[in-house]
Amino acid sequence: MKTFYWLVKREFWEHRGGFLWAPVITGGVFLLLNLMGIVAGEVLGNFNAHSDFIGNNMGLLNRALSDNDATRIGVGLDFVMLSTSMFTSIVLGFVVFFYFLGALYDDRRDRSLLFWKSLPLSDTATVLSKVVAGTVLAPAIAVVCGVLTGIGMLLLFAITLSFHGVSLWHLLTYAHPFRVTANLIGAIPLYALWALPSAGWLLLCSAWARSKPFLWAAVLPVAVGMVLAWFKLMSGRIFDGGWYWHDVFARALLSVFPGTWLGQRNFVEAGGGPEHTLDFLNLGNAYSVMATPSFWIGAVAGLALLAAAIWLRRWRDDT
Repeated sequence: MKTFYWLVKREFWEHRGGFLWAPVITGGVFLLLNLMGIVAGEVLGNFNAHSDFIGNNMGLLNRALSDNDATRIGVGLDFVMLSTSMFTSIVLGFVVFFYFLGALYDDRRDRSLLFWKSLPLSDTATVLSKVVAGTVLAPAIAVVCGVLTGIGMLLLFAITLSFHGVSLWHLLTYAHPFRVTANLIGAIPLYALWALPSAGWLLLCSAWARSKPFLWAAVLPVAVGMVLAWFKLMSGRIFDGGWYWHDVFARALLSVFPGTWLGQRNFVEAGGGPEHTLDFLNLGNAYSVMATPSFWIGAVAGLALLAAAIWLRRWRDDT
């Protein structure tokens, strides 16, 4: 277990730029852009009566709020936090995608594979450490960065309105930062299982390709889809390729992007009002995707692809 811990830590050391600095920089840029937008709004407000709008209308926030108003404000503040996590999740998807794509290929390209094979480390432990680093460690760091950036956004929002005589600090009590944080952290195990097809496919291409693993990973699934589309065109409705793009192509290449499992659920199930929007994003609704056969079929397929990647790593050294 200690050896596996150091293997995962080695992955963090070697890919600190993607795992740590990418979400940190994303959060910093997000805060900076919002600060620039606020400053621009304040400056332009001197000429278009923006300040009058704030003075005359934002005072409504100080009035007694009904339960429905409080709920809507809480949802809006929660989405301020979730918006930052959305951007870090997109960045995380790209980081994990290219991390898996080069994880085994780079070891062969720079011949470091020969060094690691000289150590008493199994191929299984090495590959699984890369999977854990990409599906558990990287999302955990992204969640922390997203939550901290979201809190920064709430504080920035409160401080800005405070300059206009609006006491927003008490309204922040209507937000649910702990609930949002718990949902994000609790979704990490779901992400680890959901991303298995992409992790397996990308690592398999990384272990197999002698050059340009991206072409193997992306072009081959596209080519298969085009062949299926050609058969559908030639034979009418006998071949329906929609299932391929949804259940094979998307799962093999896009499952590394957090939240893509929400496409398996219908938004209407959560209700139509804004107070129900976060219910759609809660853990109970997110984990309900595990009740679908496609989820477990993808997980099993991902494990099979990982087994193939481990087997290839045992002899593929490009010598």
